[in-house]
Amino acid sequence: MSSRIAAGCAALLLAGCAATVAPPPASSLQTPAAWRTAAEGQGSGPVARQWWQSFGDPALTALVTKALENNGDLRIARARVAQYRAQIGVAEAGRKANVSVDSAPSRARQLAYTGAPYVTNIYQAEFQASYEIDVWGRLAALTDAATASYQAEQANADAAALSIAATVATGYLNLRGLDAQLALTEATLKLREQSAALAKKQFDVGYSSRLEWLQAQAEYQTTAEQVPQLKRQIFEQENALAILTGGNPGPIARGAELADLQAPPVPEGLPSELLRRRPDIARAEYNLIAINATLQATRDQLLPSFKLTATGGVQNLQWHDFVNAPTALWRLSGIVAAPVFDGGRVQSQTDALAAQRDQTVHAYENAVRTAFAETENSLGAIGRLKEQAIQNDARRATAAETLRIAHNRYRNGYASYLEELDAQRTLYSADVGRLQLKTRMLLASVDLYRAMGGGWTHP
Repeated sequence: MSSRIAAGCAALLLAGCAATVAPPPASSLQTPAAWRTAAEGQGSGPVARQWWQSFGDPALTALVTKALENNGDLRIARARVAQYRAQIGVAEAGRKANVSVDSAPSRARQLAYTGAPYVTNIYQAEFQASYEIDVWGRLAALTDAATASYQAEQANADAAALSIAATVATGYLNLRGLDAQLALTEATLKLREQSAALAKKQFDVGYSSRLEWLQAQAEYQTTAEQVPQLKRQIFEQENALAILTGGNPGPIARGAELADLQAPPVPEGLPSELLRRRPDIARAEYNLIAINATLQATRDQLLPSFKLTATGGVQNLQWHDFVNAPTALWRLSGIVAAPVFDGGRVQSQTDALAAQRDQTVHAYENAVRTAFAETENSLGAIGRLKEQAIQNDARRATAAETLRIAHNRYRNGYASYLEELDAQRTLYSADVGRLQLKTRMLLASVDLYRAMGGGWTHP
């Protein structure tokens, strides 16, 4: 009993040799009970992992799938995951015995004490085994740090995949919005051409002034100028999507028209669920686990280490005897090593890691706050855009009625053609605004799915 008490006291004294660690900072993070913006028409289920399929466009689904398979940034992220997975094996190897074999036959010509030369042959084979007893858990902490780093890198790859999927979906929806604007502009250009021809004809017969004809011609040229601009934007958007999917710049296959695309319903999700779903939050959490484990392993460097070594082998001067009846040699030893004075190196390393841990804590809190803000902004954007769409519908209806009246007045000779041109501009502006609003509502849905984690959940 006395020997056990002495051993326990010695262990406590040795544990006191570990470096001191500053306590972590107090957290000021608070999880809201509900979202600030009440979402209307919520869905009945959680966020789908492949949420882009909710838009109902096979071309969009194929584009995102291709990007997740071939995107260069994702391939880099997956290679880093494999690298960190291999580092777990490196850390685990430190907790296992290390065995090596050495065979070194030698032949030497030497002088005897009489001065006569002689030749000796030495045939030997030796193996060595060493094992460190992880008394304080330092090696286990290093393995935990490597495991958490691997999990953080896996979450980083998931975050990259979510970002790529959202970027591809955003690019494709923008492309369909530009396609719709181009179709509207080309249809409007035909009407402007007809109006300019009519104004020219009326000017030639003296029915209208030269001002009206020039105004109609200018309106036609203004509309015609927008066509190559939109085509350039479509061309650049296609190239950007092609690069995102891991290919060369080129055309992109289209699916549903912009008018047929519908934003998916707002998914369910409480603020607390967001913490388990977003991969960037998971990455910050795993980084915190990794730095804590590394801090523990660094702190324990001042504690003594216990190692067992065994050396064994066979040796003989004759090859025949070495093969048939060699002489066996062995040695078994235990080593206890502890630092006496290191100039404060380990304590300084511990303090540096403690400061890095505090940075990781703050980074985790920032990631959570950013997630809350992005989700709130996306929910608010969807609600405000719906309200704006209602006003846009009213504005377009008014503009269409104004154009009808202006056209009738001009046709009956009660107004000049300039009134009809102005009404045409107003209606065209409302139509463009409607297309842009539809695109922005679809993009807001993508932003919401990105903010809510997109279903990228790992155990």
